[in-house]
Amino acid sequence: MKVPFLDVRSAYIELKSEIDEAVSRALDSGWYIFGEEVARFERSFADYTGTRFAIGVGNGLDALRIALMAMGVSEGDEVIVPSNTYIATWLAVTQCGAHPVPVEPDANTLNIDPQRIEQAMTSKTKVILPVHLYGLPAQMGPILELARRKGVRVLEDGAQAHGARYRGELIGGHGDAVTWSFYPGKNLGAFGDAGGVTTNDAELAEQIRTIANYGSKVKYVNEVCGVNSRLDPLHAAALSVKLPHLEEWNTRRVQIAEYYQRHLQNTSVRVPVSPPDCVSSWHLFPVFSRRRDALQARLKEAGIETLIHYPIPPHLQQAYRFLGYEKGAFPIAEAMAETELSLPIGPHMTLEQAAYVCEIIAGFE
Repeated sequence: MKVPFLDVRSAYIELKSEIDEAVSRALDSGWYIFGEEVARFERSFADYTGTRFAIGVGNGLDALRIALMAMGVSEGDEVIVPSNTYIATWLAVTQCGAHPVPVEPDANTLNIDPQRIEQAMTSKTKVILPVHLYGLPAQMGPILELARRKGVRVLEDGAQAHGARYRGELIGGHGDAVTWSFYPGKNLGAFGDAGGVTTNDAELAEQIRTIANYGSKVKYVNEVCGVNSRLDPLHAAALSVKLPHLEEWNTRRVQIAEYYQRHLQNTSVRVPVSPPDCVSSWHLFPVFSRRRDALQARLKEAGIETLIHYPIPPHLQQAYRFLGYEKGAFPIAEAMAETELSLPIGPHMTLEQAAYVCEIIAGFE
Protein backbone atom coordinates (compact mmCIF):
# COMPACT_ATOMS: atom_id res chain seq x y z
CA MET A 1 0.00 0.00 0.00
CA LYS A 2 1.22 3.50 -0.84
CA VAL A 3 0.67 6.14 1.81
CA PRO A 4 1.66 9.69 0.81
CA PHE A 5 2.68 12.10 3.55
CA LEU A 6 -0.04 14.55 2.49
CA ASP A 7 -2.34 14.39 -0.51
CA VAL A 8 -2.77 18.09 -1.36
CA ARG A 9 -4.23 17.40 -4.80
CA SER A 10 -7.25 15.65 -3.32
CA ALA A 11 -8.25 18.86 -1.53
CA TYR A 12 -8.43 20.53 -4.92
CA ILE A 13 -10.30 17.63 -6.51
CA GLU A 14 -12.89 17.63 -3.71
CA LEU A 15 -13.69 21.31 -4.34
CA LYS A 16 -12.63 21.55 -7.98
CA SER A 17 -15.75 23.13 -9.45
CA GLU A 18 -16.02 25.74 -6.66
CA ILE A 19 -12.32 26.60 -6.78
CA ASP A 20 -12.26 26.82 -10.58
CA GLU A 21 -15.28 29.12 -10.48
CA ALA A 22 -13.72 31.34 -7.81
CA VAL A 23 -10.40 31.63 -9.65
CA SER A 24 -12.22 32.41 -12.90
CA ARG A 25 -14.20 35.09 -11.10
CA ALA A 26 -10.97 36.62 -9.83
CA LEU A 27 -9.44 36.58 -13.31
CA ASP A 28 -12.57 38.06 -14.88
CA SER A 29 -12.63 40.88 -12.32
CA GLY A 30 -9.50 42.53 -13.71
CA TRP A 31 -8.27 43.19 -10.13
CA TYR A 32 -4.95 41.36 -9.76
CA ILE A 33 -3.61 43.26 -6.74
CA PHE A 34 -5.86 43.72 -3.69
CA GLY A 35 -9.51 43.87 -4.81
CA GLU A 36 -12.70 42.23 -3.56
CA GLU A 37 -11.34 38.67 -3.47
CA VAL A 38 -8.69 39.65 -0.94
CA ALA A 39 -11.14 41.76 1.06
CA ARG A 40 -13.67 38.90 1.10
CA PHE A 41 -11.16 36.40 2.44
CA GLU A 42 -9.83 38.85 5.04
CA ARG A 43 -13.36 39.40 6.34
CA SER A 44 -14.12 35.68 6.38
CA PHE A 45 -10.89 34.72 8.11
CA ALA A 46 -11.32 37.43 10.74
CA ASP A 47 -14.86 36.19 11.38
CA TYR A 48 -13.66 32.59 11.59
CA THR A 49 -10.88 33.33 14.09
CA GLY A 50 -13.09 35.67 16.09
CA THR A 51 -10.83 38.66 15.58
CA ARG A 52 -11.52 42.21 14.42
CA PHE A 53 -8.91 42.32 11.67
CA ALA A 54 -7.18 40.00 9.20
CA ILE A 55 -4.52 41.28 6.81
CA GLY A 56 -3.34 39.17 3.89
CA VAL A 57 0.37 39.16 3.01
CA GLY A 58 2.66 37.27 0.69
CA ASN A 59 3.72 34.37 2.94
CA GLY A 60 4.15 33.23 6.51
CA LEU A 61 7.68 34.60 6.94
CA ASP A 62 6.56 38.02 5.73
CA ALA A 63 3.67 37.87 8.19
CA LEU A 64 6.09 37.35 11.07
CA ARG A 65 8.56 39.99 9.93
CA ILE A 66 5.92 42.63 9.20
CA ALA A 67 4.12 42.02 12.49
CA LEU A 68 7.40 42.40 14.39
CA MET A 69 8.15 45.60 12.47
CA ALA A 70 4.69 46.91 13.35
CA MET A 71 5.44 46.18 16.99
CA GLY A 72 8.53 48.35 16.74
CA VAL A 73 11.09 45.55 16.88
CA SER A 74 14.44 46.76 15.56
CA GLU A 75 18.19 46.61 16.09
CA GLY A 76 19.18 46.07 19.70
CA ASP A 77 15.89 44.47 20.73
CA GLU A 78 15.47 40.90 21.90
CA VAL A 79 12.66 38.51 21.01
CA ILE A 80 11.94 35.32 22.95
CA VAL A 81 11.66 32.39 20.51
CA PRO A 82 11.36 28.60 20.88
CA SER A 83 14.61 26.66 20.61
CA ASN A 84 12.69 24.11 18.54
CA THR A 85 10.81 25.55 15.59
CA TYR A 86 11.05 26.03 11.85
CA ILE A 87 13.77 28.53 11.09
CA ALA A 88 11.30 31.12 9.74
CA THR A 89 10.46 32.10 13.33
CA TRP A 90 14.09 33.09 13.93
CA LEU A 91 14.60 34.59 10.46
CA ALA A 92 11.82 37.11 11.01
CA VAL A 93 13.55 38.32 14.17
CA THR A 94 17.00 38.74 12.64
CA GLN A 95 15.55 40.34 9.50
CA CYS A 96 14.31 43.10 11.82
CA GLY A 97 17.84 43.50 13.18
CA ALA A 98 16.83 42.05 16.55
CA HIS A 99 18.34 39.20 18.54
CA PRO A 100 16.50 35.85 18.95
CA VAL A 101 16.66 34.51 22.52
CA PRO A 102 15.90 30.77 22.47
CA VAL A 103 13.85 29.09 25.20
CA GLU A 104 13.54 25.32 25.55
CA PRO A 105 10.21 23.48 25.17
CA ASP A 106 8.21 21.49 27.65
CA ALA A 107 9.31 17.94 26.84
CA ASN A 108 5.70 16.70 26.93
CA THR A 109 3.84 19.34 24.91
CA LEU A 110 6.87 20.12 22.68
CA ASN A 111 5.95 23.83 22.85
CA ILE A 112 7.89 26.64 24.50
CA ASP A 113 7.98 26.22 28.28
CA PRO A 114 6.34 29.25 29.97
CA GLN A 115 8.30 28.60 33.16
CA ARG A 116 11.60 29.11 31.33
CA ILE A 117 10.62 32.31 29.52
CA GLU A 118 10.98 34.72 32.42
CA GLN A 119 14.51 33.47 33.10
CA ALA A 120 15.49 34.38 29.53
CA MET A 121 14.01 37.88 29.58
CA THR A 122 16.12 41.04 29.95
CA SER A 123 15.52 44.76 29.77
CA LYS A 124 15.93 44.41 25.99
CA THR A 125 13.05 41.94 25.55
CA LYS A 126 10.45 43.48 23.24
CA VAL A 127 8.28 40.52 22.20
CA ILE A 128 7.55 36.94 23.25
CA LEU A 129 7.01 34.79 20.14
CA PRO A 130 5.45 31.40 20.95
CA VAL A 131 4.87 28.88 18.16
CA HIS A 132 1.87 26.53 18.11
CA LEU A 133 4.10 23.71 16.94
CA TYR A 134 2.62 20.80 14.98
CA GLY A 135 -0.82 22.38 15.50
CA LEU A 136 -0.88 22.17 19.32
CA PRO A 137 -1.49 25.55 21.00
CA ALA A 138 1.22 26.84 23.30
CA GLN A 139 0.25 27.60 26.90
CA MET A 140 -0.99 31.11 26.19
CA GLY A 141 -2.47 31.74 29.63
CA PRO A 142 0.80 31.89 31.58
CA ILE A 143 2.61 33.46 28.62
CA LEU A 144 0.13 36.33 28.41
CA GLU A 145 0.16 36.80 32.16
CA LEU A 146 3.95 37.11 32.13
CA ALA A 147 3.90 39.46 29.13
CA ARG A 148 1.41 41.81 30.78
CA ARG A 149 3.42 41.82 33.98
CA LYS A 150 6.62 42.63 32.08
CA GLY A 151 5.02 45.06 29.65
CA VAL A 152 6.01 43.24 26.46
CA ARG A 153 4.04 42.20 23.38
CA VAL A 154 3.04 38.66 22.40
CA LEU A 155 3.15 37.60 18.76
CA GLU A 156 1.91 34.06 18.07
CA ASP A 157 3.22 31.99 15.18
CA GLY A 158 0.06 30.17 14.08
CA ALA A 159 1.44 28.79 10.80
CA GLN A 160 0.52 25.23 11.82
CA ALA A 161 -2.53 25.98 13.95
CA HIS A 162 -5.47 26.75 11.65
CA GLY A 163 -8.52 25.68 13.64
CA ALA A 164 -6.63 24.85 16.85
CA ARG A 165 -8.23 25.93 20.13
CA TYR A 166 -6.89 27.09 23.48
CA ARG A 167 -9.28 27.11 26.43
CA GLY A 168 -12.21 26.79 24.06
CA GLU A 169 -11.29 29.68 21.77
CA LEU A 170 -9.81 29.43 18.29
CA ILE A 171 -6.22 30.54 17.89
CA GLY A 172 -6.33 33.98 16.32
CA GLY A 173 -6.58 36.63 18.99
CA HIS A 174 -5.14 35.48 22.31
CA GLY A 175 -1.99 37.56 21.97
CA ASP A 176 -1.42 40.97 20.38
CA ALA A 177 -1.35 39.36 16.94
CA VAL A 178 -1.13 35.96 15.26
CA THR A 179 0.71 35.26 12.03
CA TRP A 180 -0.39 32.66 9.52
CA SER A 181 1.03 30.73 6.62
CA PHE A 182 -1.28 29.52 3.87
CA TYR A 183 1.44 27.44 2.22
CA PRO A 184 -0.19 24.60 0.19
CA GLY A 185 0.58 21.95 2.81
CA LYS A 186 -1.08 23.81 5.70
CA ASN A 187 -4.49 22.87 7.10
CA LEU A 188 -5.80 25.88 5.19
CA GLY A 189 -3.56 26.10 2.15
CA ALA A 190 -3.43 28.20 -1.00
CA PHE A 191 -1.94 27.09 -4.33
CA GLY A 192 1.38 28.79 -3.67
CA ASP A 193 2.89 31.04 -1.04
CA ALA A 194 0.44 33.13 0.97
CA GLY A 195 0.15 34.42 4.52
CA GLY A 196 -1.73 36.68 6.88
CA VAL A 197 -1.97 38.32 10.29
CA THR A 198 -4.96 38.49 12.65
CA THR A 199 -5.33 40.94 15.52
CA ASN A 200 -7.87 42.80 17.64
CA ASP A 201 -5.66 45.90 17.80
CA ALA A 202 -6.86 48.50 15.26
CA GLU A 203 -3.66 50.54 15.39
CA LEU A 204 -1.49 47.47 14.95
CA ALA A 205 -3.65 46.24 12.05
CA GLU A 206 -3.32 49.56 10.27
CA GLN A 207 0.44 49.57 10.78
CA ILE A 208 0.77 46.01 9.45
CA ARG A 209 -1.30 46.86 6.38
CA THR A 210 0.75 49.99 5.76
CA ILE A 211 4.14 48.27 6.12
CA ALA A 212 3.07 45.46 3.79
CA ASN A 213 2.17 47.98 1.07
CA TYR A 214 5.51 49.78 0.70
CA GLY A 215 4.82 51.71 3.90
CA SER A 216 2.00 53.51 2.12
CA LYS A 217 -1.68 54.15 2.84
CA VAL A 218 -2.06 56.56 -0.09
CA LYS A 219 -0.33 55.77 -3.37
CA TYR A 220 3.07 57.48 -3.69
CA VAL A 221 2.86 58.71 -0.09
CA ASN A 222 5.19 56.54 1.99
CA GLU A 223 4.97 57.03 5.73
CA VAL A 224 7.45 54.34 6.81
CA CYS A 225 10.08 52.13 5.18
CA GLY A 226 7.80 49.28 4.24
CA VAL A 227 7.96 46.16 2.10
CA ASN A 228 5.97 44.70 -0.78
CA SER A 229 4.02 41.73 0.56
CA ARG A 230 0.42 41.27 -0.57
CA LEU A 231 -1.95 38.32 -0.69
CA ASP A 232 -2.63 37.38 -4.30
CA PRO A 233 -6.34 37.63 -5.30
CA LEU A 234 -6.20 34.20 -6.96
CA HIS A 235 -5.00 32.61 -3.73
CA ALA A 236 -7.54 34.62 -1.74
CA ALA A 237 -10.35 33.35 -3.97
CA ALA A 238 -9.30 29.74 -3.46
CA LEU A 239 -8.84 30.22 0.30
CA SER A 240 -12.35 31.64 0.55
CA VAL A 241 -13.68 28.41 -0.96
CA LYS A 242 -11.60 26.20 1.32
CA LEU A 243 -12.24 28.05 4.59
CA PRO A 244 -15.82 26.75 5.15
CA HIS A 245 -14.43 23.20 4.90
CA LEU A 246 -11.59 23.68 7.40
CA GLU A 247 -13.48 22.41 10.44
CA GLU A 248 -14.59 19.25 8.64
CA TRP A 249 -11.08 18.64 7.31
CA ASN A 250 -9.63 19.12 10.78
CA THR A 251 -12.16 16.61 12.13
CA ARG A 252 -10.83 14.08 9.65
CA ARG A 253 -7.30 14.82 10.87
CA VAL A 254 -8.43 14.26 14.46
CA GLN A 255 -9.79 10.83 13.50
CA ILE A 256 -6.42 9.82 12.08
CA ALA A 257 -4.55 11.27 15.07
CA GLU A 258 -6.78 9.47 17.58
CA TYR A 259 -6.32 6.21 15.68
CA TYR A 260 -2.53 6.66 15.84
CA GLN A 261 -2.67 7.48 19.55
CA ARG A 262 -4.67 4.34 20.34
CA HIS A 263 -2.72 1.91 18.21
CA LEU A 264 0.83 3.15 18.77
CA GLN A 265 0.70 3.14 22.58
CA ASN A 266 2.53 -0.17 22.99
CA THR A 267 5.07 0.28 20.24
CA SER A 268 8.65 1.55 20.27
CA VAL A 269 7.67 5.16 19.45
CA ARG A 270 6.57 7.94 21.79
CA VAL A 271 3.36 9.65 20.69
CA PRO A 272 2.39 13.29 21.39
CA VAL A 273 0.06 14.33 24.19
CA SER A 274 -2.39 17.23 24.31
CA PRO A 275 -3.09 19.17 27.52
CA PRO A 276 -6.79 19.22 28.48
CA ASP A 277 -7.11 22.95 27.69
CA CYS A 278 -5.82 22.51 24.13
CA VAL A 279 -7.34 21.17 20.92
CA SER A 280 -4.71 20.51 18.28
CA SER A 281 -5.31 21.13 14.59
CA TRP A 282 -3.06 18.10 13.99
CA HIS A 283 -1.16 19.78 11.21
CA LEU A 284 1.48 17.14 11.87
CA PHE A 285 1.58 13.92 13.86
CA PRO A 286 5.10 13.63 15.30
CA VAL A 287 6.42 10.49 16.95
CA PHE A 288 9.79 10.08 18.61
CA SER A 289 12.20 7.19 18.30
CA ARG A 290 15.86 6.70 19.20
CA ARG A 291 16.07 4.62 16.01
CA ARG A 292 14.33 7.29 13.95
CA ASP A 293 16.40 6.91 10.78
CA ALA A 294 16.02 3.13 10.70
CA LEU A 295 12.28 3.47 11.31
CA GLN A 296 11.94 6.00 8.51
CA ALA A 297 13.81 3.66 6.17
CA ARG A 298 11.51 0.76 7.10
CA LEU A 299 8.40 2.88 6.49
CA LYS A 300 9.78 4.04 3.15
CA GLU A 301 10.42 0.43 2.17
CA ALA A 302 6.76 -0.27 2.97
CA GLY A 303 5.59 2.59 0.73
CA ILE A 304 4.89 5.04 3.56
CA GLU A 305 6.16 8.58 3.16
CA THR A 306 7.36 10.42 6.29
CA LEU A 307 9.19 13.67 6.99
CA ILE A 308 11.43 14.99 9.75
CA HIS A 309 10.43 18.25 11.47
CA TYR A 310 13.12 19.50 11.92
CA PRO A 311 16.50 17.71 11.56
CA ILE A 312 18.66 20.69 12.61
CA PRO A 313 17.49 23.10 15.32
CA PRO A 314 17.93 26.80 14.46
CA HIS A 315 20.78 27.41 16.92
CA LEU A 316 22.91 24.78 15.13
CA GLN A 317 22.18 26.02 11.61
CA GLN A 318 25.10 27.58 9.78
CA ALA A 319 22.98 30.69 9.25
CA TYR A 320 23.04 31.31 13.02
CA ARG A 321 26.62 30.35 13.73
CA PHE A 322 27.27 34.03 14.51
CA LEU A 323 25.17 33.67 17.68
CA GLY A 324 27.88 31.41 19.10
CA TYR A 325 25.81 28.45 20.25
CA GLU A 326 27.50 25.06 20.46
CA LYS A 327 25.96 21.59 20.39
CA GLY A 328 24.48 20.89 23.80
CA ALA A 329 23.29 24.46 24.35
CA PHE A 330 19.63 23.44 24.06
CA PRO A 331 19.48 19.69 24.75
CA ILE A 332 15.70 19.28 24.59
CA ALA A 333 15.49 20.86 21.14
CA GLU A 334 18.48 18.82 20.01
CA ALA A 335 16.95 15.58 21.27
CA MET A 336 13.74 16.38 19.37
CA ALA A 337 15.72 17.03 16.20
CA GLU A 338 17.47 13.68 16.54
CA THR A 339 14.37 11.58 17.27
CA GLU A 340 11.31 13.25 15.64
CA LEU A 341 9.51 11.63 12.72
CA SER A 342 6.25 12.97 11.25
CA LEU A 343 3.79 10.31 10.16
CA PRO A 344 1.32 10.81 7.29
CA ILE A 345 -1.79 12.73 8.26
CA GLY A 346 -4.33 14.75 6.36
CA PRO A 347 -8.04 15.15 5.60
CA HIS A 348 -7.89 12.75 2.68
CA MET A 349 -6.03 9.96 4.43
CA THR A 350 -8.07 6.84 5.23
CA LEU A 351 -8.21 4.81 8.44
CA GLU A 352 -7.11 1.84 6.36
CA GLN A 353 -3.91 3.71 5.53
CA ALA A 354 -3.45 4.69 9.18
CA ALA A 355 -3.88 1.03 10.19
CA TYR A 356 -1.18 0.04 7.71
CA VAL A 357 1.22 2.65 9.15
CA CYS A 358 0.58 1.35 12.67
CA GLU A 359 1.08 -2.24 11.52
CA ILE A 360 4.51 -1.45 10.08
CA ILE A 361 5.59 0.48 13.18
CA ALA A 362 4.34 -2.28 15.50
CA GLY A 363 6.45 -4.79 13.59
CA PHE A 364 9.56 -2.62 13.69
CA GLU A 365 12.30 -3.88 15.99
